[in-house]
Amino acid sequence: MSDDFPAYGERRVPLPPPRRMPQHAPLPAGVPATRPEPGTTTAAHPHRARRRSHAKGPTKNHAKGHAKSRGRGRSGSHAKADVRAKPRDAFFDNAKYLAIVLVAMGHAWEPLRESSRFAAALYITVYSFHMPAFIIISGYFSRSFDMRKDRLQRLVTGVAVPYVLFEYAYTLFKRWADDDPHYPISLMDPWYLTWFLAALFVWRLTTPLWKIVRWPVPLALTVAVLASVSPDIGDDLDMQRMLQFLPFFVVGLSLRPEHFQRVRRKKARVLAVPVFAAALAFAYWAAPRMNAAWFYHRDAAQELAAPLWSGAAMTLAMFGCSLVLVACFFAWIPGRTMWCTALGAGTLYGYLLHGFLAKGSRFWDWYDLAWVHTPWGMVLITLFAGAVITLLCTPPVQRAFRWAMEPKMAWAFTREPAGAAAAGRS
Repeated sequence: MSDDFPAYGERRVPLPPPRRMPQHAPLPAGVPATRPEPGTTTAAHPHRARRRSHAKGPTKNHAKGHAKSRGRGRSGSHAKADVRAKPRDAFFDNAKYLAIVLVAMGHAWEPLRESSRFAAALYITVYSFHMPAFIIISGYFSRSFDMRKDRLQRLVTGVAVPYVLFEYAYTLFKRWADDDPHYPISLMDPWYLTWFLAALFVWRLTTPLWKIVRWPVPLALTVAVLASVSPDIGDDLDMQRMLQFLPFFVVGLSLRPEHFQRVRRKKARVLAVPVFAAALAFAYWAAPRMNAAWFYHRDAAQELAAPLWSGAAMTLAMFGCSLVLVACFFAWIPGRTMWCTALGAGTLYGYLLHGFLAKGSRFWDWYDLAWVHTPWGMVLITLFAGAVITLLCTPPVQRAFRWAMEPKMAWAFTREPAGAAAAGRS
């Protein structure tokens, strides 16, 4: 979200005319009666240098100030470009890129869990924190969201429109690739990856509410616990996922820059190594004993054939474990600009586009090949998933699909007078 930019003007005030200065007494004997060089200031005549500087015109800094004030008063495209041209934070772009790589790798490991316990352990470990990390970052960058017209427009064009387009695109793809021509199209039942867009749309609309309540995180966690024991919620808009993942979005809303600085200290980076090792070891133990569907957060406890109390217990336990692993993940994210930093701006492209290949690999029985289930096959599949998602985040792909991911759609919205728009931003 772009920061507010006040539209204040600055009025030039004419300088007063120079006063005629009184004649000075004659110089003492022995002092040459020479005039000071232009641009210099003497103790006897400091006013002359000031008059000369005003006569030559405003200084460089003064001119910059007037130019900036004139820019604030403009309502044209150049002023908007200046306002929104904010430098991106390399840390968050790096975090988003590495998180989307883990998303793709997790999808690649899913069919390998039956034949490899190690693949199942990696899958469980990654699924315990990769989407929470994404959602926390989304919440962090939603802190300034309100019902201002331009922000609502970006919510529609950047979230709602891609949801509709890709919901249709995924359904048509399934009809063709899975030989299921009668598969229904439904905007109320998100298919595969589009649930995140539906959830983000609702989460962001509720941002003003979470900003005014006294204990937003405990309240959101209570909502998630209640959802985990309420099987009657249904599948509309994947409401279970929306409610069970909600606490992570609210955590992002509550974070400040100093919180990210704390987890990036050297001590945190050192501690992250044994924590991740312990998480992987636990996942290896739990893989044949635990239902991995708990990590999807899309079902109530009763739908997983578990007792009611386990829904609340698992929600609280997994929330704590996910926060710890997200903090460890952030601890190892570099804060400097790297070769992959620019790809962080295209993670939504990679997220939505790689779904066609991920689902197509199942529809076309790629995982029926024997070599895929060997150790080397798993390594190649992992590298392939990372390479594909990296390619889909590149600027050429962004330019090719920007019409679907970030459409302008100026024709769909009413126009406001320039004065009213400037007043709304102030």
